[in-house]
Amino acid sequence: MKQIYLILLFLLSISMLKAQDPHAPERSFARASLAPFYHGVASGDPMDDRVIIWTRVTTTDPSESVKWRVATDTAMTNMIDSGIVVTNAAKDYTVKVDVTGLQANTFYYYEFESDGLLSIRGRTKTAPKGDVDSLRFAIVSCSSYDHGYFNAYNRITSRNDISAVIHLGDYYYEYANGSYGNARTPMPANEITTLSDYRMRHSHYKLDQDLMRVHQQYPFICVWDDHETANDSYTTGADNHTPGTEGNWIDRKGWAVKAYYEWMPLRMPDPAVDTQRIYRRLRFGDLVELHMLDTRLQERDEPDFANATDPNHKLLGNAQMDWLTTGMDTSTAQWQILGQQVMMAPLDINPLPFGQQYANSDQWDGYQAERDKLYDSVTTNNINNMVVLTGDIHTAWANDLEDGSTDIGVEFVVNSVTSPGFPLPIGAGVIQSLNSHMKYVDLTNHGYYILDINKTRAQADYYFIGTIDNPSTTESWATSWQTLNNANHLTSSAGASIAHPHQIGVPAPLDPRFCPILPVEVTQDATESVLLGVYPNPFKEELSIQYSIDKATDIQLSVSDMMGRRLLTKDLGEIDAGLQRSIVDLSSLAAGTYVVTLHMNDKLQNRVVVKQ
Repeated sequence: MKQIYLILLFLLSISMLKAQDPHAPERSFARASLAPFYHGVASGDPMDDRVIIWTRVTTTDPSESVKWRVATDTAMTNMIDSGIVVTNAAKDYTVKVDVTGLQANTFYYYEFESDGLLSIRGRTKTAPKGDVDSLRFAIVSCSSYDHGYFNAYNRITSRNDISAVIHLGDYYYEYANGSYGNARTPMPANEITTLSDYRMRHSHYKLDQDLMRVHQQYPFICVWDDHETANDSYTTGADNHTPGTEGNWIDRKGWAVKAYYEWMPLRMPDPAVDTQRIYRRLRFGDLVELHMLDTRLQERDEPDFANATDPNHKLLGNAQMDWLTTGMDTSTAQWQILGQQVMMAPLDINPLPFGQQYANSDQWDGYQAERDKLYDSVTTNNINNMVVLTGDIHTAWANDLEDGSTDIGVEFVVNSVTSPGFPLPIGAGVIQSLNSHMKYVDLTNHGYYILDINKTRAQADYYFIGTIDNPSTTESWATSWQTLNNANHLTSSAGASIAHPHQIGVPAPLDPRFCPILPVEVTQDATESVLLGVYPNPFKEELSIQYSIDKATDIQLSVSDMMGRRLLTKDLGEIDAGLQRSIVDLSSLAAGTYVVTLHMNDKLQNRVVVKQ
């Protein structure tokens, strides 16, 4: 998210970064009890007859056959489908299954098996079809590991009253350790630019216990924002990409997209034609048509206010815009929900009573011609009940979307899970005084909102987290805003919505092997000394090795040929306990196939690698 709108004349604030506490409890490590499925399980993109289930297996074999099972009960006794998937290094040992033939609006439970060892059991839920009375989603965005603990995910997990989590992007951040927050240390510590880096950052995030648990309980509907590639990304570049030192942008973008599809539980909408497309549509009976958009990588031009009113200056691009407007026009669902990244409502910072001065070219303000095109389509086709869900800017907003005197729809902007807001209490009031369409603004808090939709109204209930500085279960309801059926503008609500009984399901069991997740301090017995990944594979000169160790120790790496003859040994030195990464120069080896062995705490871990 571009920090440009800090030029607000009345907002001279800075990000409040916390120094890392050496005694703070670590939440990302390889739990010995979860082997070989250290990264847990996940599900996503629910339809009325299918859903994606996902895991990642850590193995010493070049390829691994992984069994999967789906049942209607937590004990996995009423099995309704099963199968086997083969994974390997080309997929980073991730496993993704599109389970079909399911019943609509039904909770299911699933697990994976490898070499007789089971994953934790996940819960998912299919979308409803036909006549649907109500739906509830948790809306989240902007989860910077570096800035603190994912307590918002923890609170969503405990609710047990939603059908799915809609993640609007910035699921992780690409920055190097210390360059954007220093409350926790990401892995790898460098800025991620290669396929190996992106895979490793995904791996690190999914070892976080709060993220692992929320994935275990709910299906996710995800779309990327900019930080899944690089800050302020667009089709041909990014603000945080320097070609001279960080390689070719097209390569970097392609690697980021590949890793995202490997590690995230979503369905590729057009694999035969465009493997980098993410915009897609999910239907929830006659109540909701959910359009998940890509305002970043598909056809977006570089932000530039000088071109904001140029019809050829693209945010969505022609193909996606036609897909969206046609989809809304032909949809028979009552509510048209747009899940997207950057704020659609204009943000005027001109204190004078005439003219406008938009704050941020990275938002729809920088692409006014496309916003006008969308608004014109809504008006011309008499589309009602357009609700826009927005992330990106780390702050909470409830906005009316207006075209002159015409009400177009409403926008709910979610505050961040952890990423820093803008802590000036007077700022929100000044913003609203300059922008009458902005009904609610909060610039400092972290959290999420519950989107509760029925045939009468769509309502956002904002919940704020007490702290992100340490693990916490404290939250509070902040405010609720709603739009009534066909009203296309916001009104305040006196209180938070209440879940319909059909939204409440039996949670996925907290497996006894998951017990190390409960104490805030990690014990030695809870951790595992394990080699999690070797990147890239095949490699040319260097190997980047991700591993977790249960206590500080001297670590050695050896390389043998396929006949078992040891060719070289490298001493990596004394390494601290926890999740670690080492880069090893193996340029002296000839091209061929080798076995890399990591010696740590009297344990040997092997990987077969190929040198090109």
